[in-house]
Amino acid sequence: MAENHEDKTNVPLIMAIVGVATIGGFMFGYDSGVINGTQEGLQRTFNLSAGWLGITVSALLPGCAVGAFMAGRLADIWGRRRVMLIAAALFIVSALAAGAAVSALMMIVARFAAGAGVGAASVLSPAYISEVTPARMRGRLSSLQQVMIIAGLTGAFLANYFLAHSAGKSTDLFWLGYPAWRWMFWMQVIPAGIFLLTLLFIPESPRFLVARGHLPQAGAVLSRLFGPKAAESKVQDIRRSLAGDHAPRFSDLKDPRSGRLRKIIWVGIGLATFQQLVGINVVFYYGAVLWQAVGFSEADSLKINVLSGTLSVAACILAIFLIDRIGRKPLLLIGSIGMAVTLAILTAAFGSGELVNGKLQLAPQIGMVALFSANIYVIFFNLSWGPVMWVMLGEMFPNQMRGSALAVSGAAQWVANFLISVSFPLLAKSIGLPITYGFYTACAFISIFFVLRLVHETKGTELEDMVG
Repeated sequence: MAENHEDKTNVPLIMAIVGVATIGGFMFGYDSGVINGTQEGLQRTFNLSAGWLGITVSALLPGCAVGAFMAGRLADIWGRRRVMLIAAALFIVSALAAGAAVSALMMIVARFAAGAGVGAASVLSPAYISEVTPARMRGRLSSLQQVMIIAGLTGAFLANYFLAHSAGKSTDLFWLGYPAWRWMFWMQVIPAGIFLLTLLFIPESPRFLVARGHLPQAGAVLSRLFGPKAAESKVQDIRRSLAGDHAPRFSDLKDPRSGRLRKIIWVGIGLATFQQLVGINVVFYYGAVLWQAVGFSEADSLKINVLSGTLSVAACILAIFLIDRIGRKPLLLIGSIGMAVTLAILTAAFGSGELVNGKLQLAPQIGMVALFSANIYVIFFNLSWGPVMWVMLGEMFPNQMRGSALAVSGAAQWVANFLISVSFPLLAKSIGLPITYGFYTACAFISIFFVLRLVHETKGTELEDMVG
C-alpha cells in the first residue's frame, strides 16, 4: 500500500516511541559488556577455574537464544509491548541477583536470565519499531537499534571503569561495604528501570492488535500515529495481510504445499547467522586479548578497542543516512565485499608472523597493516550487516508469520554468536589465527553470493506488502 500523505505523520510521537523501544538495544549492549569488568571478582569470590569462569561468562549467550526464540512466539500471543515489559523485568531481577550472587550456580542462573532478556529485546525492539513507523523512514529508525547496542556496551565499560577506579579496583569494597564488581551488576538496574517505566507509556503494535481482532484499539493507535484517514485504510490493509481462519502460529512458517520451511525463513536464518560467521564478536569480546597476541601492549590494546567502538558508532550513523536512500541490499553487498577484503588482509598479516614463546609476533609494519585492516573491517560491518540485519529481520517477514519467523531467526543468530565466541580461543590456540581468520574470510566471501541470489530489497515496501 502506498502511504497516505493526506494525513500528517505524527513524527514527534513516533520518535518518542522509537526512543523507548531502542532502550532495549541499549540493554542488549549493556548486559553483553558489563561482565568484562567483573571477571576478577567472580574468579576470586567463587574460586573459579578458567573453565568455570568461561561457563559463567558465556551463560548469557544460551539465555539469549532461548529468550529470542520464546519472545518471538510469545509476542504473537501476548503482544510486543507486554513481552518487552517482561524482558525489562528480567533485566532488573537478573542484575539484582547477579550482584547478590552467593555461588557460581546463582551467578550462572542470573546471567542466563539476563540473556533471556537480551534475546527478547534483540528481536522485539526492531520488530516493534518496524510496525509503528512509516515505510519511508523505517530503515533509519530501525537502524538506531545498532547505535544503542554500541552505546550500551560503551555505557557498561564506562560504569565499570568509574566503579573500579573509585573503589581502587574491582575487588575492593565500595558503597555499603560491597565490592565494586557487585555494583557493576547493580548499576544496570537504572537503565533497566527506565526501560520498564517508559514501556508503560507506549502503545501496543497495531499489527498485533489487528491480528488478535482488536480492531478499535488498532485504529486508535494508527490514528495517533498517522491520522484517522490513513488509520482506516491501514487497518484494512493489515487485515488483508493476515490469514482469515486463524491467528499467527508456528505452522505458518511452512509452505502448505511442500510442508517445508518457506524460503523467506531460510533467508532470515542466513542473514542472522552470516552476521556472526564473519567473526565480528571476536573483535568485541576478545579485542584486547587479540591485539596483545600480535604484539601490542595491554594499554595500546585497550586504546584500540576504544577506537573500534568510536568507528562503530560513526559507521552506524552513516548507515542511518544511507539505508532508506540506497536500500538494504546494496549496503549488505558493500559490507560483504569490504569485510571479505579486509579479513583476507588480516589473514595474510597473521600468516606472516612467527611464534615467540607461544605468542604470535608481527613485524611493526605488518602489525600496523593488521590494525588498519581490522578497523576498516569494523567500519564495513557497522555500515552494513550490523544494523541492516536487525532492520531486515524486523520488517522482511509477512505480518502473519513475523513473530514466529523472528523466533527462529533470532535463536539462530544467538546460537551462531555463542559458537563463534566460544570457539575462537580454542581455534586460535590449536590451528592458529591465520586459519581461524581464513574461515571468517570465507564466510564473508560466501555472504556476497548469498545477498546477490537470495536477499530481496525491502526499502520503501509497506509491511502489508511483504511476501513469503
